[in-house]
Amino acid sequence: MPGWLPRAMVLALALYACFQLGSWAFDQVIGLLTNVLIAFFLALAIEPAVGRMSVRGMRRGMATFLVFIGLMIFSVGFVVLLGSMLAGQIVDMVDDFPKYIDSVINWVNQTFRTELSRVEVQDSLLHSDWLQKYVQNSATGVLDVSTTVLGGLFRLLTIFLFSFYFAADGPRLRRALCSVLPPARQTEVLRAWEIAVDKTGGYIYSRGLMALISGVAHYILLVVLGLPYAPALAVWVGLVSQFIPTIGTYLAGALPMLIAFTVNPWYALWVLGFVVVYQQFENYVLQPKLTSKTVDIHPAVAFGSVIAGTALLGAVGALIAIPAIATLQAFLGAYVKRYDVTDDPRVHGGPRPRRGEPALSRIRRALGGNGRTGG
Repeated sequence: MPGWLPRAMVLALALYACFQLGSWAFDQVIGLLTNVLIAFFLALAIEPAVGRMSVRGMRRGMATFLVFIGLMIFSVGFVVLLGSMLAGQIVDMVDDFPKYIDSVINWVNQTFRTELSRVEVQDSLLHSDWLQKYVQNSATGVLDVSTTVLGGLFRLLTIFLFSFYFAADGPRLRRALCSVLPPARQTEVLRAWEIAVDKTGGYIYSRGLMALISGVAHYILLVVLGLPYAPALAVWVGLVSQFIPTIGTYLAGALPMLIAFTVNPWYALWVLGFVVVYQQFENYVLQPKLTSKTVDIHPAVAFGSVIAGTALLGAVGALIAIPAIATLQAFLGAYVKRYDVTDDPRVHGGPRPRRGEPALSRIRRALGGNGRTGG
């Protein structure tokens, strides 16, 4: 046996043990790292507001505290308003549920020549095995729901604490980071930080403006239809459709459609049509104009980044994917050298140049000329 083989085997085992230990440690702290990442982007989003307040003489800690208090008051007020609206609508739907069942049963009897009655349908539902199993599973899952809620509150508190530290001690954090880097690297880090603040703040600004426009447009529709809780529904549609990527539009439109259905089923169709039409207007007219100067990324790149972020970090990745990709694109654009594009017709989607054709003729044909110089 060669003398180096035992040492190689021991080294391989040691490397494998270190790899397993590192994987276990990473699995244990992945939740904390995700919370820190969310807190970092939240701090970047509120950095412009904190910076303006600190420039006017207010301490950064107090400025950050006031911004967080404002966000908390808005969030709690929105949740309370939405909860009261949903509670009232659920009570009304429960009271009117027998009417809905009677209308459905009458339609079934008239269409399929049956003789169903509401009493028979209710008895079959109440004594069904599916309903009994569902009640049993719900009773046993109360503890799991409570644990999930407590875990979510603890995670939210962790995110707020880290984001408060990142925003309040932002200059000190940047100095600490730059102190371990050479001057050239310090400039690059500060530039990347500035770009991240601009892009994240621009993303929040553009989304907030589009949420305002969407809320006003849907509020006008809901008022015209005479639906209840129009202000709360408009705020719901504006925020959910803009700040939940990909599926936010469908989630936002589902609630006003449900409320409209309880008033008049035809109103639900009106709401659905308006949501679809407004979404096309937003995608092709409003969003390009508002995001061209803040988060200037191609729609296909934005969609791909959301899909990749969702695959990596779930809903968190979907939320931070677009500002992260915009920051990376802007940072790389500052260092990637660009060249003038050649006058080739294929650049503009034209046909391939014919072989043997002079270069001057190809250029004239690409510019729309007919190749003649004289009149």
